[in-house]
Formats: sequence, structure tokens, C-alpha cells
Amino acid sequence: MKLFHSLTLLLLMLAGPLLAQRTFTNPIKSSGPDPWVLQKDGWYYYMNTTGRNLTLWRTRNMADLATAESKEIYTPPAGQPYSKELWAPEIHSFDGKWYVYFSADSLNNLSHRVWVIENTSADPMQGEWTMKGKIGDKADHWEIDMSVMDYNGQLYAAWSGWEGPTNGRQDIYIARLKNPWTIDGDRVKISQPDQPWEQHGDVPQAWQKNGEVPKIYVNEGPEFLRHDDKLFIVYSANACWLDYCLGLLTYNGTGGLTDPRSWTKSPAPVFVQAPENGVWAPGHGGFFRSADDKQDWMIYHANPSASDGCGNKRAPHIQPFTWNADGSPNFGKPMPKTAMPVPSGD
Repeated sequence: MKLFHSLTLLLLMLAGPLLAQRTFTNPIKSSGPDPWVLQKDGWYYYMNTTGRNLTLWRTRNMADLATAESKEIYTPPAGQPYSKELWAPEIHSFDGKWYVYFSADSLNNLSHRVWVIENTSADPMQGEWTMKGKIGDKADHWEIDMSVMDYNGQLYAAWSGWEGPTNGRQDIYIARLKNPWTIDGDRVKISQPDQPWEQHGDVPQAWQKNGEVPKIYVNEGPEFLRHDDKLFIVYSANACWLDYCLGLLTYNGTGGLTDPRSWTKSPAPVFVQAPENGVWAPGHGGFFRSADDKQDWMIYHANPSASDGCGNKRAPHIQPFTWNADGSPNFGKPMPKTAMPVPSGD
């Protein structure tokens, strides 16, 4: 009997970690602004804003992300125009090579542009990452939050930018790419914050001067989302220090992707904060498939309270989502911070 009890205890000890990995509780990391996940060949590759470098995490199970293998894959040399304020990194794979897109500057936010690094190794945790250069439009406008998609054999990029040098309004732009690091032709604006729910842009009190309360209207963080024959761009609206939320652009097929008439904006936000669940200012949404390719999941950052602003209290949350009868995504609302099943196949 004593031997039986000992074996039972041993089996329970061995099984404990496996049982624990079947569920997770949001947030999946204690901090992680601008999160991004790419699921490829059963691996989840994860990145978030660190501000100083580009760090890549890798795991087979999203429940283990906080303790997953990680590697600092790139640190910009001092004095380069991309050496400061590294934001919103995304890892992508095209034609057997790996690319990371990130926003960075050399002085302050006014000089933010998007840069691209490449790795030809089969394993992005190995090999050498090399700078391919700045990816921008002909006029070299301010830009952040670029994401890239292969759509029927053609690469496209979407990002947030300014119409002029400093106009206090961020719009969504799209362009074709010649290759993963070069824009082909002109940028095209497909969205600007023109709806009342996108215009909650009072700046923080610390930014105000002489009692004036200027407005900053924001569309940023665009992410492509494809489902069957439907294509969408999900973007963040309002400001990260206010009631950040997600808006939706739908490709209506009337022209090419770079035709503004081809995109229709949903009249209301498609994902908003849920104070009743302890989730404020959800934004910078991204999307990935489960390891067994059976479930659709979203990742976004959110604050634990209404007054946490745009700092490192923003933490990554994940949750599954479904599709409406018309083929559009149904994100529901931010889920409570309770145990949930991991993505299927993890």
C-alpha cells in the first residue's frame, strides 16, 4: 500500500505541470505593450515593445509565455536613426526568410519611422539579423505600427501616419511592396479618425499649455485579418491614455487594396473596454491561429485600471473569437481574468 501511495504521488507530481498548462489567466505576461504573435509550425513567436531592443519569445504553449524561451535578437547601434524608442515590433515569414518590422527614432517621436531587419536562418532564434533599412513612402512621412501581409501573392503594408509634418492626427495608410523592405508606389490613406467615437482625444494634463486642451485624434495599430474570401483591417482608435478601442475596415472588393473606395469603415467600434472585467483601454490587436489550425485567437494589450495611461502597465491578453453570419469578426468583449482553456493543439 505504501508503494502504491508513493507511485500515485509521483504520478501526480509529474502530471501537475501538464495539467497546469491546459489553462491560462489573462494577462499572459505582467507587462507587454503592443503585443504580437505569429504561429508557425506549432511554435508561437511573440514580441512586444521594450523600447530599447527587439526581443523574441518562443513557446509551444501560450500558457507558458511568461516563462518561455526568449532572446534579444537585435539591439540598434548607438547614434543610428533607429536607436531609440523602439515600438510595436512584428515578426513575419516570407519566402523562407524572417523579417521584423519596428518603429524607432533617433531624437524624439517626431522622427519615428519604420525599419526592417532580416534573418535567412530557418530558425529565427538562430542566425544573424541584418538591417535592411527604412521602409517608407517617397516623401518620408512620419509613420509607426506597420504590419505586412501576402495577399494572393502580392505583399502589402499598412501603418499609421501623419498627413503632414505634425498635424496632430494619425491616419491609416496602405501601399504595395516590391519586396519585404521596399514600398512600391505611393501610400494611400484609407481611414482617418472622423467618427465621434474615434475623437475622444483630449491630451493628458501634463501636455497642456496655458490652460488649453488640444486634441489628438488617433487611428493606429492596423492589422490585416483574413477569413475565407473576406479581408479586414482592424485598427486602434482614440488614445492609449483614454478609452482605447478597436475599429474595423472591410475590403468591399470594388477595386484594388490601394483604392480608398475599396474600404468600408464600421460605424461603431468592434471591441471596447470592459471595466466590469477589470480590463481598460484594450488596443493594438493582433490575430493568430491555434497550433492545430482550428481556432481563431486575438491578442491585445490592456490596462488594469482607468488611469494607467500608455506605460508598461499595458499587458498582453489573449482570447478566442468567432465570426458573424456575414463573415465579419465577432470579438465579443474583453474576457474576465479567470482561468480559460489554452488554444487547441497547445
